[in-house]
Amino acid sequence: MSSNQPSLRSSQIHTRPYSFRDAEYLRQQGIHPVLARLFAARGVKTTADLSTELGNLHKPTGLLHIDQAAQFLADAIGEHKKLMIVADYDCDGATACAVALRGLRLLGADVDFIVPNRFEYGYGLTPEIVDLVVQTTAPSQRPAILITVDNGIASCEGVARAKECGMEVVVTDHHLPAATLPEARVIVNPNQPDCGFPSKHLAGVGVMFYVLLALRAEMRQRGIFDSANQPTLDQLLDLVALGTVADVVRLDANNRILVAQGLKRMRSGRMHAGIAALFRVAGRQPQNATPFDLGFAIGPRLNAAGRMNDMTVGIECLTTDDEGRAWEIAQQLNTLNSERRAKEAEMQDAALLLLDAFQPDDSSTLCVYDESWHQGVIGIVASRLKDRFYRPTITFAPGGDNTIKGSGRSIPGFHLRDALDLVSKYEPDLIQKFGGHAMAAGLTIATHDFARFKAAFERVGQQLLDSVQLERLVETDGPLEDAFYSLDFIQLLEQQVWGQGFPAPTFSDEFRLVSQRVLKDRHLKLLIEKNGQRFDAIWFGHTDNLPARIHVAFRLDANEYHGTTRVQLLVDHIEPVIP
Repeated sequence: MSSNQPSLRSSQIHTRPYSFRDAEYLRQQGIHPVLARLFAARGVKTTADLSTELGNLHKPTGLLHIDQAAQFLADAIGEHKKLMIVADYDCDGATACAVALRGLRLLGADVDFIVPNRFEYGYGLTPEIVDLVVQTTAPSQRPAILITVDNGIASCEGVARAKECGMEVVVTDHHLPAATLPEARVIVNPNQPDCGFPSKHLAGVGVMFYVLLALRAEMRQRGIFDSANQPTLDQLLDLVALGTVADVVRLDANNRILVAQGLKRMRSGRMHAGIAALFRVAGRQPQNATPFDLGFAIGPRLNAAGRMNDMTVGIECLTTDDEGRAWEIAQQLNTLNSERRAKEAEMQDAALLLLDAFQPDDSSTLCVYDESWHQGVIGIVASRLKDRFYRPTITFAPGGDNTIKGSGRSIPGFHLRDALDLVSKYEPDLIQKFGGHAMAAGLTIATHDFARFKAAFERVGQQLLDSVQLERLVETDGPLEDAFYSLDFIQLLEQQVWGQGFPAPTFSDEFRLVSQRVLKDRHLKLLIEKNGQRFDAIWFGHTDNLPARIHVAFRLDANEYHGTTRVQLLVDHIEPVIP
């Protein structure tokens, strides 16, 4: 075992509690007995909570100011004003931009888009982005209205600059606001003060979809459409599902409807050319589409454009109807994703070398910097290191002008943005710029201040975290009955909508270790046995030497090899069974 590989005892397997009464009620309503238990453990009480019908979506009218946004945009379309979408450079921002472009054009708008290059302009509607719009459009072609998607709630200076240049701004966003809101014409954000919308977890793409629903209703009320000839916005749901899953927002009942409806379109072949091309280039089958495909195969390929280059090409992939062009771009995105993965692996290996002497037991936080690292990939590396060491982690890369930029990922119970705020109070001249939320944040500091920041961040970590919070709890659904280690049961699980806040099932049980071997110097291939049944299992990223009896937390997987599909266990965690 390498010196910085977490020990088998650094985590504890914990079984999710559930209401037997709720599970029994669901079972009596016709839900599979294991699914009934899984759903009850996730807070489901009735089959109504599991509905994925569009008619059960929360109504748009619950979103604060959405009626004003609909009226303002309907007026603008009626007056043939030019609109411009200000997008964001991640998957949520790209899908939100595509939904806005496609939806507004369906409703008769003259609309284009701009997306910041993360390395030049940073995040959101900045004064520099407004100036870029002004510089790159002739006065007669200049947009009258800017519409932000997946950003804008913090863009006070950018909105002010747009107004100076004679442009109105509609903010559609889902991020948490600061104390001061931008002076936009309209703000639609479920998380703004006084908004009573029941689901606070819409992704940016979900907010934009709701704005389109409200706009169409307003235009229907004006007699521009009737219910028979109105444009169908359902066709956008594959994009909404992709952005919602990829942004890792909580899959509450409302978001599960959006995702389920998008998956339904994909499975029936009714998806946009770009999404079909991304499935193809990823080697995935859309007729069997799952949230896992969106989060781990399609989303990363789209995100690679924003991380390695420019998200413009990703947005084109989602907005073209030319299948040949979509395939061409999907291959470009696949290449960028391969470059991203290679860069990530290289940076992760370098990080582990830098951390060779790092002892998690002696630290509450983790900070690491290398002058060769890539700004677009540090967030993923931070996430990997956080998973490995279970410490709030910030990785830094050169940011130009004698600065370094950090991207952080946190653990439950440690609000990362608030922690950075505390650092800035202790050391007022240390952090030049920071922002984010509980689980992820970014910041800029002077290159020569890295050691000083690392010490200050550790001081805050020790102040806010105790030893219990620093021990990882591996949440599972307990043992799985022998009869359900089957391909049929795996297929049943894959038909459900799992994700953030509604986690895919992880089971746990004791097994006898039959054999183990290391694959590619990185992964453990196991043969394990329980009640006379033997199973192949794989534990990625681990090379531990395991004892004869082990307690395993695992997910079920259908592994196809040489034309034969068998049940395989994907290991999340292993503890030794103490005799």
